[in-house]
Formats: sequence, C-alpha cells, structure tokens
Amino acid sequence: MKKISTYLFIIALLFLISSADKKKSSSSAKRKPNIVIILADDLGYGDLSSYGQQQWATPNIDRLGTEGAKLMQFYTPTPYCAPTRASLLTGRYPVRNKLTINPNPEKTKNFQTYRGNDDVGISDSELLLSEILKQEGYATKIIGKWHLGHKPEFYPTRHGFDEYFGIPYSNDMRPVVLMENEKKIEYPVVQTTLTKRYTQAALDFIDTNKDKPFFLYLPQAMPHKPMAVSEEFYTPNTKDDLYADAMRELDWSVGEVMKKIQEHNLDENTIIVFLSDNGPWFGGSSGGLRGMKAQNWEGGIRVPFLIKWKGHIPPGHTNQQPAGVIDVFPTLLKAASINTPKDLMLDGKDIFPLLTSNASSPHDALFSFYVDKLQTVRSGKWKLHLLSPEPTEIPDSNWVDPRWPDGVTILAPYEQAKPSAFPGIRTGDKAAPLLLFDLEKDPAEQKNVAAEYPEIVQKLKAKAEKFSAEF
Repeated sequence: MKKISTYLFIIALLFLISSADKKKSSSSAKRKPNIVIILADDLGYGDLSSYGQQQWATPNIDRLGTEGAKLMQFYTPTPYCAPTRASLLTGRYPVRNKLTINPNPEKTKNFQTYRGNDDVGISDSELLLSEILKQEGYATKIIGKWHLGHKPEFYPTRHGFDEYFGIPYSNDMRPVVLMENEKKIEYPVVQTTLTKRYTQAALDFIDTNKDKPFFLYLPQAMPHKPMAVSEEFYTPNTKDDLYADAMRELDWSVGEVMKKIQEHNLDENTIIVFLSDNGPWFGGSSGGLRGMKAQNWEGGIRVPFLIKWKGHIPPGHTNQQPAGVIDVFPTLLKAASINTPKDLMLDGKDIFPLLTSNASSPHDALFSFYVDKLQTVRSGKWKLHLLSPEPTEIPDSNWVDPRWPDGVTILAPYEQAKPSAFPGIRTGDKAAPLLLFDLEKDPAEQKNVAAEYPEIVQKLKAKAEKFSAEF
C-alpha cells in the first residue's frame, strides 16, 4: 500500500508540474512581445562592419542582422534629428505630425530660422507608439535623447513613457542637462560616462520588467558630436580615433542589452531594432554615398536598419527594397497584434514581409524633406531631387565649432573630428533642382540622367504633387 501511495503521489506531482508548465507556456504564448528600439545619433550608413566599415568593428550590432534581418535601402524622412524621431514614434511624415525642425534651447538666430526653435515640440494631438503600448499594458521607458521638445508639455513622461532618463535634446546644445523623469539631475553633464549610464539604466529596466511586456526606447548619444567615451574604450595613443572609440562603446552597449535579454530567456519574445536618425557628421562614414548629415543626398538620409526577433525573423535575411523610419510604428504594432485607431492617418506601412522574404516594397514612393519642403521622391530605383540639395561645403581649416567642448558647459574630450574628415562622397554632377538618379546603377548619385528620362522626371513629379496636395 505504501508503494502504491508513493506511486500515486509521484503521478499526481508529475501531473501538477506538467499542468503548471502548460499553463506557463500558454501564458507566455499569449504575452505580447517586448520591444526594444536602439536609435543611434548621426550614425552613418557605412559606420557598421555589416555595412562595409573596416576601420573599426561592430560585432554585437552586426549580430542583430546575422541573427535577424538587415535592410539595405532604409531611409529617414529628414537628414537631421527631431523630425526623424517624431516620425519613428508616430509613423507619420514630419509635414503631417508638424515637427519639421529641431527644438533648440539656445535660440540662436541660425537655428531659429534654419532648423531649430526653443518653443516647438510634439503635439498633444499626435498618438505616439509609447502611448499605444502603455494602453496595452506595456511598461515604457526612454533612456537617452528625446528631442521632441524640452518644455514641460513636451516631456516624454507626458507622452506615454512611464520613465525618462537622458538629455532632452542634442548633447551639444547648451545647457546640456541630464534629466530623470521631469527633474534635472546633472549640469554640466559628464559625457564620457553617458553611454555606460544609459546602458546600465537599460539593463535595470529589463531586470525590473522581465515578467511583463515592456517597451525600451534607447536613443543613444553617440556618435553625435561631441563624441565621448569611458576610460575603458578610450585609446589615447591612437590619433584621431575618437569616432572609432565611440562606435566600439556603442557596440558594447548593444551587446550588453542583448545579453540581458538572453539572461532572462526573453529572446523569443523580444523584438530588437537598431537604426540611426540620419547620416553621419564629420568622422563617420556614409558607406560610399554622396553627402552627409543635413543634406538630402543619399549620405544624409540612408541609414542602417537591423532587426532581430528569434523564431519569427529568419537569421541572416537581407532585403534591398526601399523602406523607411515611418514604417517602424505600424510594423511593430502589427507584430504585437495591436490595432491602430481606424481614424489614424499613417504614412508608414507594415514592412514585416521585407524582413522575412523577398517581398517588394509596400511603398509606391518614399519622400524626404528639409524643414517643411518636400525635397526628394524615391520610387523603385529612381530618385528625383525636386529642389536643389544642400551644397557640399566644408568649413576652412580655421573654422571653430561654436559647440566645441569647453571644459565648463560641455564636458567631453577636445579630440573631436574635424571637417577634413568628411564622411561622404563629394564628387558628381552639380547640385540643382530636378536631378534624377538611377540608384541601382549609381547609388552615389554621380550622374544626373534627367535629360535621358524626362518621362521618369514627370512621373515622379506627379507623385510628389499628389502627396503635397494632402497638405
């Protein structure tokens, strides 16, 4: 009888364990995927090993592509910061979400009339990815550069984020202040420790929220100027190598986030996205494309895009079809089985098929802007510059960046990239309106073929006029 009782007890115990495992498995299957977006600042198309960089290595970032997918023709809507960030979180072009310039606390004449203003920010009427995910039960946190407005009404904690830790605008805009939620906690900011502090905050957030769905938005400071790295990654004996140092530390940071996700066995339930907000500044690389940040040449608006979701995206997949920052919003929501409001006008499309197959781009055309002006149309292999691109002018050797580290308000190494380290191609036909390029044959935009294909020019102009008519 004792043996029978023992057997019955073991059977009952095994049944309970099996039931618990099934329940846990069922619960895990129903749980919405965690979402991690890592946004680099001013990282160029050629700044990753997986996109051709040979001067430094980025093995951790590259792993996102080898264990997931990589898009080779991925575009930002503007060649500068804030409008791209607004489009990332809204799925809408800047002219639709109304953030077309950079919020800037300095109020300098140049930036008020050019690309910045102290009073602008994301509108309350815009529905952000963070707001939708929070409504769906996600824990939400932004760690890093916000740049969607630095007045209280624009704070990320008032736009769907439970928590915030970072600098409200670019790390060269005075005053460079570090914030926690809605409180300023450090000024001046020791920028050499920023990447490490951002990384640790990200790891802590994952630890805290490992048992529920979370949205971690990690817009890193690097490699935006002024570049800064911790002692561990700084190589003082290597001249003019600060950009490489910053890239190596950024790569380390991505690796730490990936390790933390694996540590909690969240690999199959976490989508990790890596991209940049625009092309590179001096010292970076456009990967052989023409131009740089602040220009609507390919070097200013084409950026890397890598995404990993174990078990859902095939490892090592690459797609050459055009897609853009506006597509991240609808793609992630669709992947998480979250519906968007029916009355929400999106410019982005679900590009998940591009990440898993040789599907064609869902876009008839992609557009880029400079402030509120429609600048380029990309359709298939063709790109039309409606307006003349910004000229490729380089300051002379006597030029001094007004936002150079000064040891008082901007704390970062004085060893910064100079204009001589131009990141892109400077040759090619002269900038002018209505330049047409065949990007399949001429990705560096060297030869204008508008005269040879007037019908293509008219076709792309018509697409631009149809789009513009909405506004």
